[in-house]
Amino acid sequence: MGVTKASATEAEYATPLPDPNQEGRDGNGSKDIAASFLAKNVAGQRISITPAESARVLRRIDTVILPIMLTVYFLQGLDKTTLAYASVFGLIEDTGLAGNQYSWLGSIVYLAQLVMQPPLAWLLVRLPIAKFTSTMVLLWGISLTCMASAHSFGGLLATRFFLGVFEASVAPSFVAITQMWWRRREQTVRTSYWYAMNGFTNMFGSLITYGLGHISSQLRSYQIIFLFFGIITVAFSFVMLAFMPDSPVEAKFLNDEDKLIAVERLRMNQMGVVSREWRNDHLKEALLDPKSWLWFALLFSISIPSGGISTFGPLIVKTFGFDPFGTILFNIPFGFVQLVATVGGAFVAQKIKMKGPVIAALCLPPIAGCVMLMVLPRDVSHRAPLLAGYYLISVYPGITPLVYSWASQNTAGDTKKKCTNAILFIGQSVGNVVGPMLYSQTEAPGYAKGLRSNLALYIAIIALVGITTTYLRVLNAAHAKRRVAMGKSAVIVDTSLDSAEVAAAQQTGDDVDKNTRNAEEGDVAAASNEDVERPGERAFENLTDLQNEEFVFVF
Repeated sequence: MGVTKASATEAEYATPLPDPNQEGRDGNGSKDIAASFLAKNVAGQRISITPAESARVLRRIDTVILPIMLTVYFLQGLDKTTLAYASVFGLIEDTGLAGNQYSWLGSIVYLAQLVMQPPLAWLLVRLPIAKFTSTMVLLWGISLTCMASAHSFGGLLATRFFLGVFEASVAPSFVAITQMWWRRREQTVRTSYWYAMNGFTNMFGSLITYGLGHISSQLRSYQIIFLFFGIITVAFSFVMLAFMPDSPVEAKFLNDEDKLIAVERLRMNQMGVVSREWRNDHLKEALLDPKSWLWFALLFSISIPSGGISTFGPLIVKTFGFDPFGTILFNIPFGFVQLVATVGGAFVAQKIKMKGPVIAALCLPPIAGCVMLMVLPRDVSHRAPLLAGYYLISVYPGITPLVYSWASQNTAGDTKKKCTNAILFIGQSVGNVVGPMLYSQTEAPGYAKGLRSNLALYIAIIALVGITTTYLRVLNAAHAKRRVAMGKSAVIVDTSLDSAEVAAAQQTGDDVDKNTRNAEEGDVAAASNEDVERPGERAFENLTDLQNEEFVFVF
């Protein structure tokens, strides 16, 4: 790393730092914590970082931060699906659940998460994110443990509600943490990693549950399941509290030089790190921004099928003619397909630098799976094709982390990011509340209403992808016109989606071609290298994506 007067030939992140004595250009002096950190350590100069230095710090971040996130999300997936596992071990019969009561146990978690999203947006801006999330993990583990003592619908409903209240922070926190630690290119795959833990849940959770179900005890099998996973969650909350830092600036596992690199490598994201200052203008913009509601619609549409299948999936498999242990074991391939679709979809999106087409493509297998489950008879002779249809549906989880990434990578400004996440997860919560309600035990074994609604929503997602992509292109064209009006170049070289080597070549002007420029084809005329704007000066001024004319929207 060099802290020098930058020249035109320096590496990827050689960009000017904000003047520590200058107020934020939005006029109120509000800046990101990264701006203060850089101004204090290298005031008035530029930092040049080589691809090798960036890769070294990235490995450190991946080694410390990622395993904690993976474990917590794995436990969250286990904790939510314990209800589905318990249902095949006699929970419904022992507690006298009738009518839609089991469906309500699936929905109440997401209803609680829905209620929690608005206050969470404020809390995630104002509080140290790692300490706050660790506390929530502890409390949801306690809630799950208490489910073992619930013997009626009322008791189960209460404990499931508190489980949802405390779990509500995890996904929004993890989206914010991913934005805080990784470049835009890296975020898509990292998001897929922690979200793919749902696939591990369906695989290893099924195996663990299979083993727990064979334990001979005075406790019922489902009580053992609740206790086992609850106690593990409580224990790991202390691990997270001890090792997860609240930001790159506060990371104990990085030395001072590595902290500078960790912050500076995020500059091209144009999204900042964290401010811990609530901004009402950011809240207003998030509410009025059409993008926010497109993300809401996308996540709502995929969460209805998700909520229904996650609650009723094992029961659907049971209608194929399997006993409880066979049902659990045949749910394992569902998790494997989910894992492959989630991580594979993210790698494809990273490769082509677009998420919209991948989301649309991932809708096609579930469409085929829904049709198969709707038309095939439920008998022993059709078990194989019925399972194939069920496993095709299991591709759908790959869509959700791509929507997370798509939304987060097109939003800037600390408060706006948290508020947009709240809108996003309200959509997810509403969808997950509605999803189980579309399935009813009285409609077994066909579950026609649930499958028909899921089929329609997968088609709707494809249409929403087209609308969202078109709108992002319009925004990029508008930003290009603003830059021209300000005397800047219309074309922005956005290296945040490129590898370190490609980004470094672009920063030095080597082999910068039209294919690597993140500009609007047809809307922005091709420019020579001399006309290209290399952004980053405003990256840590806590500006929103609409305020910062240098922000480039990605598809």
